[in-house]
Formats: sequence, C-alpha cells, structure tokens
Amino acid sequence: MKYYLISGEASGDLHGAHLISALKKLDSKAEFRAWGGDLIEKEGVTLVKHFKDLAFMGFWEVLKNLPKILNNIAFCKKDIMAFQPEVIIYVDYPGFNLRIAQWAKSKGFKNHYYISPQIWAWKENRIKKMKKCIDELYVILPFEKPFFEEKHQFKVHFVGHPLMDYLLNFPQKKSFLKENDLSTTQPIVALLPGSRMQEIQKMLPLFKKVADLFPMYQFVIGAAPSIAEEHYLKYTLNNTLKVVYNHTYDLLQHSSAALVTSGTATLETALFKVPQIVCYRTNPINFWIAKKILNLKYISLVNLILDRPAVLELIQEDCSPNRLATELKNLMESKDKNQSLQKAYSLLNSLLGKGGASAKTASIIYNQIQK
Repeated sequence: MKYYLISGEASGDLHGAHLISALKKLDSKAEFRAWGGDLIEKEGVTLVKHFKDLAFMGFWEVLKNLPKILNNIAFCKKDIMAFQPEVIIYVDYPGFNLRIAQWAKSKGFKNHYYISPQIWAWKENRIKKMKKCIDELYVILPFEKPFFEEKHQFKVHFVGHPLMDYLLNFPQKKSFLKENDLSTTQPIVALLPGSRMQEIQKMLPLFKKVADLFPMYQFVIGAAPSIAEEHYLKYTLNNTLKVVYNHTYDLLQHSSAALVTSGTATLETALFKVPQIVCYRTNPINFWIAKKILNLKYISLVNLILDRPAVLELIQEDCSPNRLATELKNLMESKDKNQSLQKAYSLLNSLLGKGGASAKTASIIYNQIQK
C-alpha cells in the first residue's frame, strides 16, 4: 500500500520514523513518501521536503514567511495527487496539516492523524474541522482522550507517549564523557535551547551568561540535528560552554540538572529524572499575542500532564540571567526540592503508558486501510 506522511519538526521526524518502521513490519510492500528529516529518510523513504525548511515559530515569523508556506501547501497537494496514497498520515504540525487534511478529505483520501493538534491549548474551534476531515485520531497525552471524547464527542485512540519506546530501554553509554572530553568530577548542567533557530538565538546567549557565573559546573549544549554546527560554535570558543551533537539522551543520562526551552525536551528531561528549569523567551509581539489566545496554565508538558507546577517555569522577564542563576543554585543544592521532583517524575512516568505507541498506531492504520 502507499502511505504519505507529513511532519514538520524534529519531534515529528523522530515519531514519524518509528511509525514508518512499524508499518513496514506489517506491510512488506509498503511505499512511502514523506515530509520530515534525516531519521525518516534513513528508513528508506522518499523525502519530499526537509523540516528545516518548514519550521516557522511564532506569529510574526509565520506572517513573514507566508508566501513560502502557501507555496509548500500548493506543492504538497500536487505531490499527493501524483502519488495517490491509500492513506495520508499527519504528525502534529497542525497549521499546515489541517489545511492539507481538509483538502484531502474533499478529494476522497483517508486521513489518519498521529499526535493530535494541541487544540486544548489554543484554537479549540479547530475541533469542527477535525471532526469533518480526520478519519482516525491518535492521542499521546492522558488528558487528551477525555478532552476529545467527553467534551467534544470525538472518538480517539490513546496509544501512550512514543517517548516511552525510546527512553525505557535506552542504554547508558559509559564512554560518553571521555569521548566528549568531559570531566568525571564536575557536575554537568545540560542546556537544551530548542530545535528552532529563533529559540536558539534567544536562549543560548542567556544560557551563556548563566554558565559564566558557575565555573564549578560543566555546561553542555545538546545540539538540535536540524541546526548547523556554526550556530553553536560561537558560544563555545572560550570553553565556557561545550556542545554535543546527536547525543542529547546520553547527555541527559550524565546530567545533574538542565535548563530547558519548553517543548518535548521538558518531557524527555523528566523521563531521564533530571531536575530542570523550564525557560522561555520570545519577541514581545509573539508573547503579547500568545497571552491573549493561549488557554494554558503551564507551558511545559510536565506540568500540563501533572496539572500542577512540578517544575519551575521562567517566562519572558522572569527568565533573566540573575533569576536563572539563583534558581539553578537552589536546584543543585536542595535535596528536599529534588526528592519532591523525583516523586512527581515517577507519577508522570506512570501516566504515559508502557510503550508501544508506534506499533499500536501502525496496527490500527494498517487494519483500517485493509478494510
């Protein structure tokens, strides 16, 4: 059968690649075309567009790149018509994907959506469009199933969080410190500034200022695979910061604390049981608009899932070098705080399922299309 998959970010590339791998085990004659990244391409898939050319973050950035986005939408429709897949699989990336899904439904294609748009955060009215054009919806957060089924009468599949597949049995690489010229005696603070260029440009200068205040710690950047090395190297010239590529999970395994830009990385950090501070800054226009339209008590997935402030979130003006330094010192030195945090992390782990999200989703997609 023919499968067309659309993802637009680093996390979508990761989850999409595992879903493709699971589908290939069920369908030996599967043909794929996909929008994604290096991980999806490694699955032997024909890559239509790389996500590094698609990820625009914030309202101003989207507006500025609107002509490019509209061209991508037109190209995607043309490419789908030429390929004629049995099913189109959407992975998150809702602004783009819901437009394609609405068009695809009108053309008679089957739409399966893996990792639901976060309409519980904003644009809840998208539910009307989703109910009309999505044939099957797969959710990965525990509170999403009652949100869709009880509040909106839209039947969904809760498949658990795909991160559980990657993290539950992730092997510890004992040679990691030596291979990256890291000390075995100095505590490591992981720096995860995000996977988009706009985030990195905002957060890394801030993180460097914090690192300058703590010469007793090793501050190590977990680089995003979609960002070129030169964008990190200027922060490592005087050795205040170090950087590792394609080894973020190894870095977290060896870290005593982390400064994390909000997103999937907050959840990954929690599942590795690393104490963290969630940091977020954006330009004032984006922040003003976000405050007006977002329906969220928290910005980190950890706090959203637990429905309480288990990890500290520092946003905009609160996310200053001095405040970050104070809170990092507390995090590194407070045993009571860390014990409380570890209890919260254990609860989080129990809520996310026992793994197998990719296999469960692939099985439902395959069986539905077989019918």
